[in-house]
Amino acid sequence: MPSTLSLAVFLVWATSSTHTTGQACLCSAPLPAGRQVNCSFLNLMELPHLPPDITELHVQDNQLTSVSPGLFDKLVRLKKVSLSGNPFHCDCRIQYLRNWLLGNKAIVPKEPTCASPSSVAHKAITELSNDFFSSCAAPSCTNGTFDVIMAVMLCCLVVLLLLSLRLARTSTFILYIDERHSGFEADSLCSLKPKHRKRLLTTDSDFSTTSLPCTEDLEKPLLNMELLPQVLDVLHKKHNINIKAT
Repeated sequence: MPSTLSLAVFLVWATSSTHTTGQACLCSAPLPAGRQVNCSFLNLMELPHLPPDITELHVQDNQLTSVSPGLFDKLVRLKKVSLSGNPFHCDCRIQYLRNWLLGNKAIVPKEPTCASPSSVAHKAITELSNDFFSSCAAPSCTNGTFDVIMAVMLCCLVVLLLLSLRLARTSTFILYIDERHSGFEADSLCSLKPKHRKRLLTTDSDFSTTSLPCTEDLEKPLLNMELLPQVLDVLHKKHNINIKAT
């Protein structure tokens, strides 16, 4: 009975491998020590579906150029893996295998090497530095969502600015000028530069002296009332600003 079951398992798995790769891998029956899978020397260009309970995997001397990300993650019982003799192409697609090899050196007796490109040919895959993969950052959904949110916010900001500009153009501003605003106290127009403020702290005689130039300037009319109607008319017609005198 056990031999019949082993034969059935082998035939089913061999048929699956043939459908995937064109040739059959050899798979031993489940043993207490684990199951062994031998796919060596089959010119495989990609690995077939592997049983999760295998403990040994031999895929050396094939035509593998990379390993699909996550392929070995489910094979938690692996104790020995042979990957040498494959023409691995060391680009961004080899990053998963490199990281996996770094964490499982104990179960890989002979490290696989890069066959291409020429800059890293014959170099062990585990010797590839992090800088080698610096341009291989995979786009994440988070970054994409952030970009969309930022684009929407930017569009909303532009719309708000346009609405504000339109509102400003159509708004009417009313400035009320009271009669008492036609003149100001002399002291309010005096220069407040540091040197003048310093003089204010001196005696009263000094204050009267420093205030004279300011008082003379105030003798001139602050606002030419004859030109005021013309100014108001221009502000109203060109800038839509209404100024009312009270």
